[in-house]
Amino acid sequence: MCRLLFSVLSTFLGLTCVTFFIGRVIPIDPVLAIVGDKASMATYNRVRSEIGLDLPIPVQYWRYLIKVLHGDFGNSVITSQPVLQDLLRVFPATLELSLMALMIGVIFGIPLGVIAATHRGRWQDQVIRFGSLIGYSMPVFWLGLIGLLVFYAKLGWVEGPGRLDVSYDDIVPVVTGLITVDSLFAGEHEVFWNSLGHLVLPAAILGYLSLAYVARMTRSFMLGQLKQEYILATLAKGLSPFRVVWVHALGNVWVQLVTVIALTFGSLLEGAVLTETVFAWPGLGLYMKNSLFNADLNAVLGGTMLVGVVYIGLNMLSDLIYPLVDPRARERR
Repeated sequence: MCRLLFSVLSTFLGLTCVTFFIGRVIPIDPVLAIVGDKASMATYNRVRSEIGLDLPIPVQYWRYLIKVLHGDFGNSVITSQPVLQDLLRVFPATLELSLMALMIGVIFGIPLGVIAATHRGRWQDQVIRFGSLIGYSMPVFWLGLIGLLVFYAKLGWVEGPGRLDVSYDDIVPVVTGLITVDSLFAGEHEVFWNSLGHLVLPAAILGYLSLAYVARMTRSFMLGQLKQEYILATLAKGLSPFRVVWVHALGNVWVQLVTVIALTFGSLLEGAVLTETVFAWPGLGLYMKNSLFNADLNAVLGGTMLVGVVYIGLNMLSDLIYPLVDPRARERR
C-alpha cells in the first residue's frame, strides 16, 4: 500500500510539473487573453504581476501546486467562472459517453478476441482481425461524419448532434449529471429515450474503436494461454473445450484485461475531443477545444489536469481489482 501511495504521489507531482511547464512553453500569452491586445503596457504589466508571472519559475510552480491541491485552476476567460466549476459541469457528459463506449468495447471486444484466438488462421479470425484493423486505424472524425450522414440524415435511425433536444432542456433535475440516469430517476421516459437517441451514435463510434483495441489485445493474450501445458492437461482430463477456453484460459488473462480496460477508458476520455466536436457533444473534449481556440490557458490546463488525475485513479483502481481476479496477487500482498 505504501508503494502504491508513493507511486500515486510521484505521478501526481510529475503531472503537475508537465502541465505547469506546458503552460509556460505553448505560444499563448495568458495576460493578453485577459486584457486583450489593445490594453496599455501599464495595464499589461499590472495584470502580469497580479497573476504572478513576474515571479521566479520555482515560486510560480509552488504557487501553482498549492492552488491545484485546493482545486483552484483559476477562472475561465470564456465563461468568467472558476475552471473547476466548468469542469464539473461538462465532465459528466464525457463520462456518460465514455462509459457507454467502454461497455460496447468490453461486451463485444472480449468475446470476439476469444473467438479469433480459438479459430486462429481461419475465416473467423481473419474477419475479426480485419474489422479490428479498420476500427483501430480509421479516423474517428471521418467515422462520425459518415455515421451522421447515413444513420441520421438518410435513415433517421438516431437523433442528431447534441446531447438532448432543445424542447427537453431543464426538464430533468441534475443529480448525477448523466442525463440517461437522471431522467430515469425523475421518471421522465421521453427525456430518457431522446437522450439515448443522441447518445447511441457517438457512443457506437467510440465503442467501435475501443472494441477493436480490446479484441486485438484479448486475442493476443488468449493465444499465449492456449499454448500453455495446462490447457492440454485439462482437455486430457475430459473437460469440455468450451469450459477450458472460457473459464480457465480466459480467467488467466483477466489481470492483463483489467489493465487494457482501464487504459481504454482513459483513452476514451482523452480522445473524445474529435467525437464531441463532430457531434456537438457538450463535454470535456468540446470544452477544451473551444478553450484552446480562444487562448483560455487556465481551462486547457485544468482539463489536462483532470484527464491526468483520471488516469491516476484508473491505475489505482486497477491495482485494487487485481487481487479480485487473480488469487496470486492476494498472496503477494
